[in-house]
Amino acid sequence: MIRLLTDENFNQKIVRGLRRRLPQMDLLSVRDAGLSGQPDMFLLRWAAQENRTILTHDISTLRPDAKQLIVQGEPMAGVIVVPDQLEIGRAVNDLEIMVECYTESEMRNNIKHVPL
Repeated sequence: MIRLLTDENFNQKIVRGLRRRLPQMDLLSVRDAGLSGQPDMFLLRWAAQENRTILTHDISTLRPDAKQLIVQGEPMAGVIVVPDQLEIGRAVNDLEIMVECYTESEMRNNIKHVPL
């Protein structure tokens, strides 16, 4: 099971749905980690050190920064992009599968997209 870090503006309804289905899941929010307001590149590097895949709705900046780290050969723990307009139930279903099935090594240096 992969460990997660939710981006600052990640939908809390999705988080609650995931926690109901996967109570043993290791999920930390940017706010709870004391990282609110940090730039995306900082969050990506922090997540890599902590082996946490980032859950985000941010296609415009976080995804390009993650790609940049990969190109530069820097560690990147992984990113899962969830469209913010996706139905909550669908997001929870797909994320449940991803969290349970992917390993940290499979997520490393990868950007995955929901829906599956």
